[in-house]
Amino acid sequence: MTILGIESSCDETAASLLEIRKGTITIRSNNDASQATIHARYGGVVPEVAARNHLLSILPVAQKALGTSRPDVIAVTAGPGLVTSLGVGVQTARTLSFLWDIPLVAVNHLEGHLYSNWLPPVGGISNFKFQISNIEFPALVLIVSGGHTELILMRDHGSYKKIGQTLDDAAGEAFDKVAKMLGLGYPGGPAISRLAENGDPKRFAVPRALINDRKRQYDFSFSGVKTSVFYCVRDLKAAKKYTKRLLPDLCASFQQAVVDVLVWKTAAAAKEYKVKSVMLGGGVAANSLLRSQMIAVLTRDVPRAAVHIPQLKFCTDNAAMIAMAGYFHVKKSEYTPWHALDVRGGWEL
Repeated sequence: MTILGIESSCDETAASLLEIRKGTITIRSNNDASQATIHARYGGVVPEVAARNHLLSILPVAQKALGTSRPDVIAVTAGPGLVTSLGVGVQTARTLSFLWDIPLVAVNHLEGHLYSNWLPPVGGISNFKFQISNIEFPALVLIVSGGHTELILMRDHGSYKKIGQTLDDAAGEAFDKVAKMLGLGYPGGPAISRLAENGDPKRFAVPRALINDRKRQYDFSFSGVKTSVFYCVRDLKAAKKYTKRLLPDLCASFQQAVVDVLVWKTAAAAKEYKVKSVMLGGGVAANSLLRSQMIAVLTRDVPRAAVHIPQLKFCTDNAAMIAMAGYFHVKKSEYTPWHALDVRGGWEL
C-alpha cells in the first residue's frame, strides 16, 4: 500500500509518499516548503500570508513527492490548525481523490505528531526497514508544540485518552514569547536552545508550575514561567544590570524550568499507568535538552518503559506523519468521501 500524505495546518506545505508492505514502513519521499523566513519578519505566523503561500507551493510539493507514482490512498490533515491553511490541503486532497478515484482519509494533526514515532528512527530517506510492531501498548505520548501541550494515554491504535493538557500557554508558545521578549526573533525555540547551551540554568529562579498540585497532576501551565522571565528582565533593567551577556543564563534558566515540568509529569504518568512505551511528538520534541533528559529520567525511574523519540525532521510539521496516521485509519476502513471532507479547525484528538 502507498499513501500520499498532505499537511498544511500552519506554515509548512508538505507532501510525502509512504509505502507499507507486510508491516514494514518505507518512506519513498518527504518534501516540504517552509515559510519560516517569511513569517520571521512578523514575529509569528500570519494566517492570510500562510494560506497564500500554501496555494503557491501545494501542487509543486505534491508533484515532487509523487514523481510518476499514483498512490492507493490520500491522507490529509483536516484539523486542528489555521482554517485557511487547512483549506488548501483539504481542497487539494479532495480534487486528487475525485480525479483519480482513490479513497481519502481525514487525519487529526495531533494524531500525526503521535504517529511520527512509527517513522524510521535513523538515517535519511532510504529503505530502512521499521516494523509497526516495534512499539508496544499501553503507551504514553507527550505532544508538545507551539499550540499544544498534552499527555495522551494510548491503549491501542486509535484509542486515545487525554490525561493532561496546558491550562494556558503551550510550551512552544512560551518559548516563542520569551524569545520575542529577549529580542531573539522567530521561531523562538531554536534560538533559546542555542543560547542556553552556554548558560547557567541555576542563575535565575524560574517557577515550576503545578509540579506538586495533585488536582492538576498531569496538567501544565507555562504562563507564569513566561511572566517570571518578564519580571526578571524588567528588574534587571531598572537596576541597570541588564546586558546581553545575561541572555545565555536567562535562556538556560527558562528552558530548564519548562523541561523539568514536562519530564517530571511524563515520568509520573508513565509510572501510574504502567505503560510499556513513552513517546514524544511535536516541534518542541526537537529540543535537545528535553530529548536527553526524557531518556535519562525515564530510563532511571521507569525502566520497564521503552522511550521513543522521532527524528528531528519528523518533530516539526511534516506529511510523512500524516500518511503514517492515515494507514491505521485505512486498516479500519475509516474513509471520508471526497465530497464530505471538510476543515475542522478546532478538532480535538
